[in-house]
Amino acid sequence: MKQLMIFFFCISSIPCFAQKVENPNKDSRASNSINKSIFPEKCLGVWEGVMHIYNKGHLRDSVKVKFTAARTTTAGTYIWKTEYISPKKPIIKDYKLIVDDLKEGRYLLDEGDGIKLVEYVVGNKMRSLFKVDDIYLTSTTELLKDRLIFEVTSGKEIGEVKGIKNYAFTNIQRVILYKAN
Repeated sequence: MKQLMIFFFCISSIPCFAQKVENPNKDSRASNSINKSIFPEKCLGVWEGVMHIYNKGHLRDSVKVKFTAARTTTAGTYIWKTEYISPKKPIIKDYKLIVDDLKEGRYLLDEGDGIKLVEYVVGNKMRSLFKVDDIYLTSTTELLKDRLIFEVTSGKEIGEVKGIKNYAFTNIQRVILYKAN
């Protein structure tokens, strides 16, 4: 058990928190030639699906989602746009995904307001872990054959026993997206 805990501690020590990044490492960004094997290149296109929103294990809502991944005129920068299609409260998140360090599998999700979330890609899955106030959030985007699975979890610390902190998964948003074009 102790070895397992040390393993998870080492994994959780990888720096992937939200941060303001003024000048990312330009030397490690993608060159003008497009590397078709990198994660955003595999995700190019328009994808659609329905997001299911859970609170404390119960389905609370759902909303149609349209996701667009596209190249920009800037090498190593991609359109990473999510549209929540709701008659009551439509939301558009028009972000950019920037190659930061291919060797490290590190990307930056630029929200356009000075906030850039650090994302890590291993295989066909992009992951992020960050904290806003006292709420921890995880975000994953996984490419599985003909679909993208996007999931965000959030929760707070619920207690500590013998130096081990536990966290709740209070809210989960999950959508399976299929290519529309």
